[in-house]
Amino acid sequence: MRVLRHVPRHVDGSAPAGRALTIGNFDGVHRGHQAMLALLINEARHRGVIASVLTFEPHPRDFFANRAGRPEQAPARIATLRDKLWELERCGVDEVIVARFNEPFAAQPPPQFIDEVLVRGLAARYVLVGDDFRFGARRAGDYAMLDAAGDAQGFDVARMMSYEVHGTRVSSSAVRDTLRRGDMEAAARLLGRPYSISGRVQHGRKLGRQLGESAPGQGDGLRTLNLRFGHPSPAASGIFVVAVHGLADAPLPGVASLGVRPTVEETGRVLLEVHVLQWPPALGAEGGYGRLVRVELLHKLRDEARYDGLDALTAAIRRDVDDAHAYFEAGRVEAGRGSPDPAAAGFASQLRQTTRDRII
Repeated sequence: MRVLRHVPRHVDGSAPAGRALTIGNFDGVHRGHQAMLALLINEARHRGVIASVLTFEPHPRDFFANRAGRPEQAPARIATLRDKLWELERCGVDEVIVARFNEPFAAQPPPQFIDEVLVRGLAARYVLVGDDFRFGARRAGDYAMLDAAGDAQGFDVARMMSYEVHGTRVSSSAVRDTLRRGDMEAAARLLGRPYSISGRVQHGRKLGRQLGESAPGQGDGLRTLNLRFGHPSPAASGIFVVAVHGLADAPLPGVASLGVRPTVEETGRVLLEVHVLQWPPALGAEGGYGRLVRVELLHKLRDEARYDGLDALTAAIRRDVDDAHAYFEAGRVEAGRGSPDPAAAGFASQLRQTTRDRII
């Protein structure tokens, strides 16, 4: 999949036959987005053009909230740009254009957006939008205006109505609500997959190695993998049971904290800290750094909390680790009785250690 970091000012020759295009923020790339992308790709293949997505960074609502001096009004972010691009590629699109949403872009009247972006910049031959699509300065453009412009300038326009799952309209707002409530099972139903965050493992303060006493034979305490979440307001926060992809051939069970770490720092930086329950010996103590990993948040244990000192924090982490072990073990037991919980069951099969053999 090709990624463009700006809208071409004139057709650049990379898509001489034109583009089938959809436009939106695609935060989370949920099942409604996936249905739209499937239709887009089908239309692109029939027309012999490339399937393209025009999206924006920052989110337009981030831009307007910051411009108004009220950043708290911006929506919580479901996915980082990396994860959005990864999911769009998984859906099969050929190209993503990431337009910088700034003052000049926001100020474009609808006819200018159509002429300079859709026609001259992207050579759109087919444009697919959602049922609530608005565009241009002051959101003055709507589907009727776009459809009329398509008739006049030679591109087809289609509109996809709402997508529902069990009577619930699937939207980014609905996904944010499930993540805010910590209902990871409901979020997975709307997303069509477990909610996940990816990133490269970074060096941190190595605080986890100092917390608590290690188990016999283990010298790394509560070692964690640190991943940055590049937005100040993630849609999910708290302590989670997780599955970690990218460290071994199979996903690894773990427990993770997503938040601002109020006990140990005051920077407000959002960090995903992951403690793997069974660290692969082949990686060694430093083998996780620099790796690109994806962390699936399977189940929320509790909210993030501030503790009176590192001893209290260590005790809380110990309880979280025990709860994560119990979650996977319960999944194994229930799967043996016919429960459709393959994630918990699969990981539980890896957790045959005794308490003495655990990392803490």
